[in-house]
Order: sequence, then C-alpha cells, then structure tokens
Amino acid sequence: MAIIDEVPMEEMVEKAKEAARNNFRSGLNCAESAYAALVEVGLVDFPPETVAMATAFGGGMGLFGGACGALVGALMGVSAVHGRRNPREGTQQEIIDRLYGNPGLYRFFNQFPHRFQEKFGATTCAELNRDYPEWFDKNRFRNCMNITVEATGMAVEFIYQGAREGYTQPFGKNMAGKV
Repeated sequence: MAIIDEVPMEEMVEKAKEAARNNFRSGLNCAESAYAALVEVGLVDFPPETVAMATAFGGGMGLFGGACGALVGALMGVSAVHGRRNPREGTQQEIIDRLYGNPGLYRFFNQFPHRFQEKFGATTCAELNRDYPEWFDKNRFRNCMNITVEATGMAVEFIYQGAREGYTQPFGKNMAGKV
C-alpha cells in the first residue's frame, strides 16, 4: 500500500483523527465517523458510499447499546485494508488457515478489541455511556467523540502494523481458545 510508504504513521494518525472529529461534529454517527475518516485520508480504497455499511452500528447497533460503533467502524476500516478480498480462494483448509493459522487474520484482528477495552474499559456502547443517562447530554457527546477520534487513531496504527508485521501476533482472549 503506497500511502503507508509515503506518509509517516504519526502524521496519518493525526489526519485521520481530525477527519473523524470533523465527521462526528458534522452529524455523522460514531461508526460512520471512524470509517469515513479512514476513507477520506486514503487508507481505505473503497468508494465513499461504503460508509453506508457503518450507519447501522451507531449507538451500539441502532441505539441498542451493543458493540461500540466507533470500535466497529474503525475495525471495518482495518478489515477493508487487511481483510480477505477473495475469501473463497484456495482449498477449504487454506481458506480456514488464513483466518485461524499462524499467520492468520484472526490473530491480528483479535488485538483490536483488546486494545480498545484496555484504553476505554469496555467495548459496548451501553457500558461506555453508563454515566450519561440522557443520550443528548453534551458530556456524552464529548465522550463518544473522544472515543471515536481515538479509535480512528488506533485503526491507523493497526493498518500500518499489519502492513509491516503481518499476522503472527499471539491471540488474546478468544472464543476458540486459540493461543
């Protein structure tokens, strides 16, 4: 990916965070703001209209309070760069190994929610906003904007990390019991 070779990570983190902040302030939801920022700065080479895929994740999936939309939108951007563009390519075992193996994409993607949880204390919208009983509270808005901006910066770091290191990271806690 040429842009990674041309623009230092620290500079790209700041550009993406500023784009996410501007997106959020202009009315985009958390997931849209994070994902759109990664498109806008050129890290995700998908059409801008693909931000529509992120819309449903705002408010933890349509205000359900589930997975944080900023987390989902940021991870969508990372997956747009490092995900499988042709997931059916190869034998069944090769297809499975590209996810679970070493190297394997799940090793890489598994790190993101762990780092997010370490930074913010939770991964669900409801938990992240438990101190704000009123949804339209300005402090809740600031909290979500901060989380969105920081998650977008983390996504940039992961995009660069995946390009430089590949997918051999050790698994964190996971449902498959993988190490």
